[in-house]
Amino acid sequence: MLDFLFRGLTAGRPGGEALFDALTAEARRPRWYVEGQVPDTLDGRFAVLATVLALVLVHLEGEGEAGERASVALTERFIHVMESEHRELGLGDPTLGKTVRKLVGMLARRAELWRAACDGSADWFETARQSLYTDGVDAIALRHSGEALKQLRSRIGAAPLAQLERGEIG
Repeated sequence: MLDFLFRGLTAGRPGGEALFDALTAEARRPRWYVEGQVPDTLDGRFAVLATVLALVLVHLEGEGEAGERASVALTERFIHVMESEHRELGLGDPTLGKTVRKLVGMLARRAELWRAACDGSADWFETARQSLYTDGVDAIALRHSGEALKQLRSRIGAAPLAQLERGEIG
């Protein structure tokens, strides 16, 4: 009813939304759960989403000030979605903040892992194992996931920042 008063505040998509949506679509691809054998559970789906987000966050670090803004927007969108999803799962205010902080910490840990893998100081496939799997994983499935993450990194790296911000990851 009063949105005409606040249209300037809400006219565009919030920062990070388009890129987050594209990364969510990537994380929903069946290949992660079929060929990659990531468990198709809430924890497994979170692992894939946090992994692809972490790869993008590491990439954005190399994009200067504009990349930093995009990184902050993407992280804020992640927090917003995690809060919303956990409210829908029935988590209330007393524990919601602690849970979301834990999830943000898990994302930050993955970003640290991928930072080392991307700069060559850590093994790519071992990083994929740590980032995606909590239990043992078949070598063929790990190879598939590791290669898929390399391809994703290449697609992200080939896209100009403005294209990524529009959610176009190639």
